[in-house]
Amino acid sequence: MKESKLLERNEIDVKDTWRLEDMFESDEAWESEYEVTKASLKQVPDFAGKISQSPDNLLSCLKLIDKVGNSVERLYVYSNQKYHQDMSVSKYQEYAGKAETLFMEFGSNTAFIEPEILEMDEVVIKEWLEMESLSNYKRFLSEILRKKEHTLDKNTEEILAKSRRMAQAADNIYTMFNGADIDFPVVKDSEGKEIKLTHGNFVPIQTGTDRELRERAFKAFYGTYDKMKNTLAATFNANVSQAVFYADVRHYNSTREMYLNGSNIPEEVYDNLIETVHKNMDLMYRYVALRKKMLGVDELHMYDVYVPIVDVPDRDIPFEEAKEIVAEGLSVMGEDYIRTLREGFDNRWIDVYENKGKKSGAYSWGAYGTHPYVLLNYQGNLDHVFTLAHEMGHALHSYYSNKNQTYINADYRIFVAEVASICNEALLIRHLINKTEDKKEKAYLINHFLEQFKGTLYRQTMFAEFEKITHRKVEEGETLTSESLSDIYYELNKLYFGEEMISDEEIALEWARIPHFYTPFYVYQYATGLSAAIALSAKILREGEKGVNDYMKFLTGGCTKDPIDLLKMAGVDMTTPKPVEDALQLFKELLDEMEKLALS
Repeated sequence: MKESKLLERNEIDVKDTWRLEDMFESDEAWESEYEVTKASLKQVPDFAGKISQSPDNLLSCLKLIDKVGNSVERLYVYSNQKYHQDMSVSKYQEYAGKAETLFMEFGSNTAFIEPEILEMDEVVIKEWLEMESLSNYKRFLSEILRKKEHTLDKNTEEILAKSRRMAQAADNIYTMFNGADIDFPVVKDSEGKEIKLTHGNFVPIQTGTDRELRERAFKAFYGTYDKMKNTLAATFNANVSQAVFYADVRHYNSTREMYLNGSNIPEEVYDNLIETVHKNMDLMYRYVALRKKMLGVDELHMYDVYVPIVDVPDRDIPFEEAKEIVAEGLSVMGEDYIRTLREGFDNRWIDVYENKGKKSGAYSWGAYGTHPYVLLNYQGNLDHVFTLAHEMGHALHSYYSNKNQTYINADYRIFVAEVASICNEALLIRHLINKTEDKKEKAYLINHFLEQFKGTLYRQTMFAEFEKITHRKVEEGETLTSESLSDIYYELNKLYFGEEMISDEEIALEWARIPHFYTPFYVYQYATGLSAAIALSAKILREGEKGVNDYMKFLTGGCTKDPIDLLKMAGVDMTTPKPVEDALQLFKELLDEMEKLALS
């Protein structure tokens, strides 16, 4: 949709907005449920000290928590989505704040559950697990028991719980600095025009064609971090140190083991990822060399990493056409999947266009008991067509999990969250590459895929290796300084980009601008998720209906099994290097094709 001006929310056609009435028919209904839920939440602590007395007490408590938890979730999602559609509306700012407080109260009021279960005789709780009445909660209770060796006595757990606010200090300080206090300078473009550098315009500048501006912005951006590098290093070190403290007192061998244990991910998955990428660095180096050649530069610098090497096809794609492109590209998924996809397209699951005050970007979200929703800011280009496919992958994953699982068993883990979305993208892009006869469009599509590999598989693995090294150093008693962090990062950057890339000295400070490092051992999941998605999309294209049926076992599984086991059911074993190897083999094939197109 091309508009001369940004529309107000009330000027957007209703058919292009999400139908939040499917969650709450009105704001008054939200307010009513908020009061009811707040009262119900106060009943939960009444079970404290009683759930271990009988299986009936435990069951009654868990059923109440399910009911209240689902209501809290619905209240939270609705209020935030109302807020996100126009963030200038104070009414929904207030709703979102009230829901956030309720969410925190829910966590506090249910905190007694886990310690009380763990204080029970393990023989007794295992007997209860076999009872038909508790069968719906078998997975939930088994997960609590699995982590028993890392759960401390009740008094110590209370102390640790109270310490969390203090432990968040490093993250909070970094967030405040990086989000509010950092002040970037003004830079000039190649024509002398002054531009105030911000977080928001840094990446667009780096993707722009003005190389002089890219270089000046790059140096100014990291120069700003350089002025605060010692403070930022101390903040980084403090965040790693708090992780080391919790890992130590909970009897984990490392911080990595602690963070991966949440989803029961074997550490070999992490190591296989890094080792397999290391063995295939030559492919990344080939891509860097291709980028250098296609940009026609004598030296390739870090400020040349994001500028497109292929022109974006200049055509406007109306949203109605985008829906058809996505549906056609995913047709291999079978009738039921496409019928559900179209249900979302035709029944206002999607908030399509940008309006004044609307949250930027895109996401899929929702609450159990209501269909998922998708927020877009659709701009009518191929990139946004892929965004539609990506977010509908998330949405349909949630739809099938919720449809096939009970509330307690429906919410899939972060480790697999990106698999369905990237699988959709992979299927769509392979379809479009095979379909187009236009060399320019084919080059754009292939490069779009190559950029995913560069930005997700290689870059996120580099981040993962940086975390592995830095956390180990603190575990061994070292203090991370700006010098040591920059040295580690700079050497990794040279390793991952190779000799064809000039690793400008400023890039050594990139560690200082990555907020994900304050959620330790998270980023590797982007790389494993892409690898699993590529493997699954290839299996679907190769095996047809059988591949789809296996994939649907994963989509409908919720959290009934460990993420690793859900993927195994679909035919992908992430405990082996094979999925990453297969993904990199596709990267090689695409590189081969792109190099041929570059010569033609």
